[in-house]
Amino acid sequence: MPLLLLLLALLGAPLFAVIGASALWGFHGEEVDLQVVSVEIYRLAEMPVLLAIPLFTFAGYLLGESGAPARLVRATRAWLGWMPGGLALISLVTCALFTAFTGASGVTIVALGALLFPALLAGGYSERYSLGLITTSGSLGLLFAPSLPLILYAVVAQQVDLDQPVSVDDLFLAGILPGLLMIALLAFWSWFSQPAARERHAFDLAEALASLREIIWELPLPLLVLGGIYGGIITVTEAASVAAMYVLLVEVVILHEIRLRELPRIIREAMVLVGAILIILGVSLASTNYLIDTEVPTRLFEQIQNLVDDRWTFLILLNLFLLVLGMMLDIFSALVIMIPIILPIAAGYGIHPVHLGIIFLANMQLGYFTPPVGMNLFIASFRFRRQVMEIYRATLPFFFLLLAAVLLITYWPALSLALIDTP
Repeated sequence: MPLLLLLLALLGAPLFAVIGASALWGFHGEEVDLQVVSVEIYRLAEMPVLLAIPLFTFAGYLLGESGAPARLVRATRAWLGWMPGGLALISLVTCALFTAFTGASGVTIVALGALLFPALLAGGYSERYSLGLITTSGSLGLLFAPSLPLILYAVVAQQVDLDQPVSVDDLFLAGILPGLLMIALLAFWSWFSQPAARERHAFDLAEALASLREIIWELPLPLLVLGGIYGGIITVTEAASVAAMYVLLVEVVILHEIRLRELPRIIREAMVLVGAILIILGVSLASTNYLIDTEVPTRLFEQIQNLVDDRWTFLILLNLFLLVLGMMLDIFSALVIMIPIILPIAAGYGIHPVHLGIIFLANMQLGYFTPPVGMNLFIASFRFRRQVMEIYRATLPFFFLLLAAVLLITYWPALSLALIDTP
């Protein structure tokens, strides 16, 4: 049966069907009532924090369909363009913010590539560098709130029986310093490798104020979401509701950039993504229940401990495994399938679950553009009409820089845990 399921997966069977079938087969073999799968899906539906996923996704899709990306590029260019390497920093910050709110790095490359690529070329940056920068920075926002993968990791981790709790708030805080480290490294590389990045441009106060007036309606959104959460005013779910309602009012009612007749299409596209996440999550939690009942993580930990006797070796092997995983699976599937297995094993080596979450997501975002089959490499190849080998070469310097950042994140836990209260 396992070989049959593997064959079905290789032939393109839906992932949720393969995972669900494996869970049902496992429970059947243990003579457990198969209604347990329905119970797990129902338990998932009762989790309040899960409502944040469709609401943030809807808000992100609305922003992507509006003129917000162009306004964001103009504002960051006006306010940061005077700095050495300012145009590269603009691209990094803009892509990171956009990915954080949409939760999809490929969407960022498609939506912002048309704006940023010509701007970088006009600013004197080389074509290879510009291709590499946009392809790479499309995934940087995965570590910044309110990134959907951060929320999903917390949801999955909460289903695993751990001594240390995992909250969405802690993950939002934990991703800040690692995310800023990655942006800083790429900004420094821009200054070092591109002569155009060392040129200074005069600050234009009139343009800066004009760009601020243009983005005045979107500007409060991060303050409403993050300020509300960390100020203790609203929960993550309430923040998602506020974000969705605010973006809907601004883009549809105030700015009229999205027509009412376009809303059904946008809602449908957003909820297709949400539905895919939730159905995989539902059957994966049932599969997780089976793995825990049969003590699979415990037995795996015992076997791994016989081969790997210290935490640092385990972490480097974990990095290698996650890089390959990031090339092969989308981040949502990887989270719900692998975290229930990896988390108890990592806990056995004394790795904090929040730190593990940042390690996992940092590796996955690197996997997005790891040759030969990183998904963003092919998206960028299609978007910019370049051979995929050209994209490979363009992203290699960025890959090695971010690989160094991932290793630093892995072996320096304080970088992820400094802003949260750890027991």
